[in-house]
Amino acid sequence: MPTLASRSASLTPFFTPNGVAIIGASRDASKLSYGIVRNLVDPEHRYPGPIYPVNPKAGEILGLKCYPDISAVPDPVELAILILPAPMVPGAVDACGRRGIKAAVIISGGFREIGPVGAAREQEIVAIAGHYGMRLMGPNGIGVIDTHTPLNTTFVKGMPPTGHIAFLSQSGALCGGVIDWTIGRGIGFSRFLSVGNEADVNETDLLPFLAADETSRVITLYLEDVKGGPAFVDALRQAASRKPVLAIKSGRTAGGQAATASHTGALAGVHAAFRAACKQTGVIEVESIQALFNGALALAYQPLPAGNRIAILTNAGGPAALAADALEEAGLSLARTSPDTQAVLRSFLIADAQVAGPVDLLGGANEHDYRRALQAVLTDPAVDGVLAILVPQALVNAVAVVEAIGAVAAAQPASARPVLACLMGEASLDEAFKAAHAAQIPAYTFPEDAVAAFGMLWQRARRLQIADCRLQIADRNTQHAARSTQHAARSTQHAARTTPSALLAAYDIATPPEALATHPDEAATFARQIGFPVVLKLISPDILHKTDVGGVILNVQDEAAVRAGFETLVGRAAATHPGTAVTGVQVQKMIRGGQEVIVGVKRDATFGPLIMFGLGGIYVETLRDVSFRLAPLTPDDVAEMIDEVRSAKLLTGVRGAPPADRPALIEAIVRIGQLAAEHPEIVELDVNPLLVLPKGQGAVAVDVRIILG
Repeated sequence: MPTLASRSASLTPFFTPNGVAIIGASRDASKLSYGIVRNLVDPEHRYPGPIYPVNPKAGEILGLKCYPDISAVPDPVELAILILPAPMVPGAVDACGRRGIKAAVIISGGFREIGPVGAAREQEIVAIAGHYGMRLMGPNGIGVIDTHTPLNTTFVKGMPPTGHIAFLSQSGALCGGVIDWTIGRGIGFSRFLSVGNEADVNETDLLPFLAADETSRVITLYLEDVKGGPAFVDALRQAASRKPVLAIKSGRTAGGQAATASHTGALAGVHAAFRAACKQTGVIEVESIQALFNGALALAYQPLPAGNRIAILTNAGGPAALAADALEEAGLSLARTSPDTQAVLRSFLIADAQVAGPVDLLGGANEHDYRRALQAVLTDPAVDGVLAILVPQALVNAVAVVEAIGAVAAAQPASARPVLACLMGEASLDEAFKAAHAAQIPAYTFPEDAVAAFGMLWQRARRLQIADCRLQIADRNTQHAARSTQHAARSTQHAARTTPSALLAAYDIATPPEALATHPDEAATFARQIGFPVVLKLISPDILHKTDVGGVILNVQDEAAVRAGFETLVGRAAATHPGTAVTGVQVQKMIRGGQEVIVGVKRDATFGPLIMFGLGGIYVETLRDVSFRLAPLTPDDVAEMIDEVRSAKLLTGVRGAPPADRPALIEAIVRIGQLAAEHPEIVELDVNPLLVLPKGQGAVAVDVRIILG
């Protein structure tokens, strides 16, 4: 089986091929295949290698000699672009394989997207390509672009400016719109990849390739359907460890999610696993295409900040106030200039100018004012980055202001601080935006967008500042996993062959003493042995949520109450679920004190076990105040999960309550994640409640529900 590295190396011909053949090239200027040839021979961005149109009915296209079939194409040729009716594609792929073609981009539609017939055709071309060791991009895409080669195998008019942002998209139409936008704004990109149906090459293959690509400083992803599961997560992690990765995924909501039996299953939305993958790998997830490229622009052009203190330099108070309001939401704070910096600013600004923060130069500020002010602010030790805001004024040359900002930013020493711009307007600022991009100053129309981009710079900086312990479980947990796995093997081979409590105990997750009684007298005996007070729980395979039928009785104090409680629970089962099977009544030691939390597992079809954490009661049921991560978990993963839950502040102790045992909680969640990872037969699991006792006293799984697949 090919390694990930070898599969990545096999992608080179898609971007820097030695010769390109266009199979299905047309002389008709209204045809998409004509557009592909046109892009390859475009005088400004002409592909430097040989170009071979393949059309048995044409002698030449756009001055290029045509060939009757791929076998007649001379060397060198490594890449084929196929744009043919779908039924002809399998034969063309086979011919390419026999010719020795290393890579093929299939533009044609008519495959999996049309149903079973197309899906069978897609499987056929994959099998043919695999036989020859040939890689396929598509089908049903628009091709690839490498601005540095240059190479444009798409039919979209125009070529993005050369730059350092890579864009991988599962939507070809979206690529077309983005290309036009980049040309209009003058924003540079390195590579565009339209992967189409991903019959062969997919995002898991391409991420390592883009991570190693020196022309791409930032990777951006538009995803609709993720393939690869754990391998995709690993590819994300490795790519994000080398350079910034930003992602947006459509389908983040569902009109109606199927009902599930566990709390975790009900709360795990369609997007929860992908969001967890991004958080655990360091990928910056965004919620709009605009935010995707706003962030990419900042990350491609500017250095990362050392801290989150952002100074605002402006000629208008309103936009500066909006920017200041947005800082906190982005995890940033407004920098206040030092007295020394304020003195420098006052030495050349007019008397009414504000010099503390935001620094308001007022409406008449020109390029000289911006230059000197930015120089002063960038040397202030209280400043980690600067947002320069310009609202166009009749007597101010906007292009000159932007060029001054760019010159000052570029002249910084090695410990450079990021500088972003907000050019608030449109009609009179077109040239100013182009000047900003030429100077590699990220420029945005509205202050909130600029601040959000600064937030992504800080998010990336924070990721790199924190030691990455997510590549493997810490040694302590690895050793524990080995011990607990051995214990689990002795006690049970599968979750289906043991009780839930025994399975948790196999992973050293504390549970209260308990026993299953099938008769009132047996329940009383168990209660005496366990010690009062006890809890009685109805056990029935047909009743998953005991509390819904009054199937739990708390604080039972003596044997007589146990016998009566047994009869009460069985009677409630008969009344609410006539004919239901009752396994018995569980007698459990009642644990007093502590904070109730819920920890759950929902097995995602793509990503595997998804772990949920939240506080019990209304926080889960009503407020849905929960967080998610993918198993297996590190202690740092779990710490982040806990801190994301707003109600988790209750664990620190409020209104005189002692603080909860946070280390024990973290350890318990790590072990539940390990359990889920090692038992694929578990579809859903709820530990509800997990009772977190006061600091130093541990955590106890009071009730657990497991659903097997």
